[in-house]
Amino acid sequence: MIPWVHLDTAIVPGDGTPLKLMQRGHEFSIMTGATELMNSRLSGSEEVLAERSCALVADRPRPRILIGGLGMGFTLRAALKALKTESEIVVAELVPGVVAWARGPLQPIYGESLGDRRVTIIERDVGAVIAAEPGCYDAILLDVDNGPDGLTRDANEGLYSFAGLERARRALTKNGVLAVWSSAPDAGFTRRLKSSGFAVEEVKVRARRSRGARHLIWLATRTD
Repeated sequence: MIPWVHLDTAIVPGDGTPLKLMQRGHEFSIMTGATELMNSRLSGSEEVLAERSCALVADRPRPRILIGGLGMGFTLRAALKALKTESEIVVAELVPGVVAWARGPLQPIYGESLGDRRVTIIERDVGAVIAAEPGCYDAILLDVDNGPDGLTRDANEGLYSFAGLERARRALTKNGVLAVWSSAPDAGFTRRLKSSGFAVEEVKVRARRSRGARHLIWLATRTD
């Protein structure tokens, strides 16, 4: 068995939570404490997050997408594949160390995605980015924390509160899409989405497409 090697630690701004980047052979893992947040071998549900949401807005003249959370870039790469040349993808990543990993040890996974002219990386809390620009995103994709329960950072729960959902709704264009990834179902969050003016579809998907842990994606379309 190849042992895990601790490559680096990044600190979450504000609360000081440490994130560890681990490597075992060609496999990478990002962890907080003993909890694995993502693994380079488990990309299926993050890719579906981008594929399903981008499909709903890809026919617009120049779709503008906001991705909350860079992670290992699975969602970003899938969005680039799903969208036309005339599109814009803004990625908001709170942790500067995660961006450094993407340009460093994780670069073989990212390939040329960060250099794509459609991509802009912002080192900022996605909640602040959402609040700053009302009515300008055709889709907002949130792959932040482990979902609405705010596992690694209590402040993340604000994204999924009634106030956070109202800010996201205002940031979307007409019939825009809020897509949210979660490691588990959350009936309360589904109710909040519906009460906040969204038409909601729940998509169940495996971590490896056809096998692995079951994850959930909410596709919430702004209703006007």
